[in-house]
Amino acid sequence: MTAANKVRVESRQKMDSLLGARKETLSLYSELAALRPFQEEEGVAVVLQEFCETLMDYTASAHFQLYRFLEDGSERRQNVRSVAEKIYPNISMTTEQFLDFNDKYDAERKGDHFTSLDNDLSNLGEILADRILYEDQVISAFQITPSS
Repeated sequence: MTAANKVRVESRQKMDSLLGARKETLSLYSELAALRPFQEEEGVAVVLQEFCETLMDYTASAHFQLYRFLEDGSERRQNVRSVAEKIYPNISMTTEQFLDFNDKYDAERKGDHFTSLDNDLSNLGEILADRILYEDQVISAFQITPSS
């Protein structure tokens, strides 16, 4: 296997990891949304905590797997790097919003935050949709770039 093919295999594995984390996050998002109207009860709290953990795993997968791989110079296809550089600020913005949501709904925090969960979850759904569009642009660049 050539070095270029090895890098492509590695980039594909990282994309697969990202897509798996995304799928799990969306599944838990749907499960949590189905619990509306939100009441401060253990069932909602358990799903909310699991969703927050999965959301953080998904966020980390993008940043610490795929984008670190791009930043370290392993990916040599200019088109892929160009798309990633263009999209990365938008993905960083969504990451900040994910972190804010997680901070607000962290299981360690006490207090009545279920009153705003419905609105916050709706807003997060829009942010997730944007994030997916951004990531898909990077993923498409990986897939359509001809071999070197």
